[in-house]
Amino acid sequence: QVQLVESGGGLVQTGGSLRLSCVVSGRTFSIYPMGWFRQAPGEEREFVAGITHNGGETNYAVSVKGRFTISRDNAKNTVYLQMSRLNPEDTAVYYCASGRFIGTMPAMTSVGYDYWGQGTQVTVSP
Repeated sequence: QVQLVESGGGLVQTGGSLRLSCVVSGRTFSIYPMGWFRQAPGEEREFVAGITHNGGETNYAVSVKGRFTISRDNAKNTVYLQMSRLNPEDTAVYYCASGRFIGTMPAMTSVGYDYWGQGTQVTVSP
């Protein structure tokens, strides 16, 4: 049974930082790309960042590029999302997801992922 468990969300002021973590079990973590998505109230889920299986390549949504950094530690089966210079528009539930296909670039749409975490709330106050 594949499980993804996120942690690290919370309440932060504008301009602050948070680091999200996602631990994966039940799958060979090191061979799949990983992604982070977010969903704000009343909005569709949107891609935030993705990383290849070995961490060699990453991609980001335009809205977070230069502020967020995705990384992974394959020895710990964990993917991270370091978020800096947060603003209220970043408020959302953040989800990690495991890529559907081995060894590929991380997809920028949800159909490219087959396992999802339960989400962690990030709230940025003005």
